Amino acid sequence: MKNHTKFIVLLITIFNITPFFAQVFSDKDVIECNNKFSFAADKNLSEKPIGEIIAEVGKTFLNTPYEVHTLEVADKEQLVINFSGLDCTTFLEMTFALSRCIKQKKTTFEDFINELQLIRYRDGKLNDYPSRLHYFSDWIFNNQQKGLIKDVTKEIGGKSIRFKVNFMSENPHLYKHLKSNHEFVKHIKKQEEEINNREYFYIPEDDIAKIEDKIQNGDLIALTTSDRGLDIGHVGIAVKMSDGKIHFMHAPQVGSKVQITDSSLSDYVKKIKKHTGIIVLRALEI
Repeated sequence: MKNHTKFIVLLITIFNITPFFAQVFSDKDVIECNNKFSFAADKNLSEKPIGEIIAEVGKTFLNTPYEVHTLEVADKEQLVINFSGLDCTTFLEMTFALSRCIKQKKTTFEDFINELQLIRYRDGKLNDYPSRLHYFSDWIFNNQQKGLIKDVTKEIGGKSIRFKVNFMSENPHLYKHLKSNHEFVKHIKKQEEEINNREYFYIPEDDIAKIEDKIQNGDLIALTTSDRGLDIGHVGIAVKMSDGKIHFMHAPQVGSKVQITDSSLSDYVKKIKKHTGIIVLRALEI
């Protein structure tokens, strides 16, 4: 978290978090969170459908710098909040958490922390590094089980796909927490096996334009990838623009900022070779 002081705060009494774990955020993050809740109140967003809230909240992050490894800031797994730098997943998660808070009219920083933990971790419980939903296909599965989202890909024309994930367990040297704890690698490998035994659905890149009218403003979009050992290569949010087309709001890559694509979602997916299609997720109304 660049350019401002980090705080590692044990919020046991206030936020009812397991004492072993800490939360990492700054005073600036608290202010930014409150600013977004104030924006939502001014726009009366809580009265809108959850998808519309997601799209509007996502836009408040436009031009936020991309920052890599934002969650790997300590030796032990902690709930990290960083409004000043985002990668594609933290952009999606923080937008979703804020939106759920707004819809429920629960707009304290404590409420945001609780929602973010619910979304980011398996069954909403932060236990240790393997409890984070590292593979986004696992994120999809678990957040459906929690009743937070619905994978609508099959019903809008998706085709069956099975992933063959093993990248994390095969490359533990690339992950700070796996390098130092072999037991974590065993946990991750088991999670990979569970993912590989599931059936998912995706819209192949050549079919996205055909089903575009079935994608809604504020849907969560996961891009499937041809990268070996991985499932999802990128995530973001569907935004319906004034031209009537669905565009893609995302945190693209190092050196960039949160942005909305100039081209349609379909054209964006096609122009990047490793993207093979999309999974479409819809936040459930609260």
